Amino acid sequence: MEIIRGGSQPSRYGPPEHFTGTVRIDPLFQAVSPARASGAKVTFEPGARTAWHAHPLGQVLIVLDGCGWVQRWGGPIEEIRPGDVVRIAPGEKHWHGATPTTALTHIAIQEAMEGQTAEWMEKVSDEEYRR
Repeated sequence: MEIIRGGSQPSRYGPPEHFTGTVRIDPLFQAVSPARASGAKVTFEPGARTAWHAHPLGQVLIVLDGCGWVQRWGGPIEEIRPGDVVRIAPGEKHWHGATPTTALTHIAIQEAMEGQTAEWMEKVSDEEYRR
């Protein structure tokens, strides 16, 4: 058994090549072999969002606070609120983030395949975001 104390791991900002706006990532747990799952609490300031991306083994988002949006490639933008759980299928191209006026905090859980948890793609344009 291992207890990872809250606040014992440093926060970091989401890298600008993968995010638009201010995004803070607070690690919760890393995969320890043979397990593959890792998790983080992610906070998006209003207007902040991920780039388009996919996860080789999928992802689960658990919304904690605020109001946000998630969209799969070719689908409508969906609103997400506290208590919502979003299950993203393996390989599904998508993005998620805050609305233009409200911050969003969620827990993101994903598994690594061959050391990779995500394939990052192009940024979500302002036009795509504001639809």
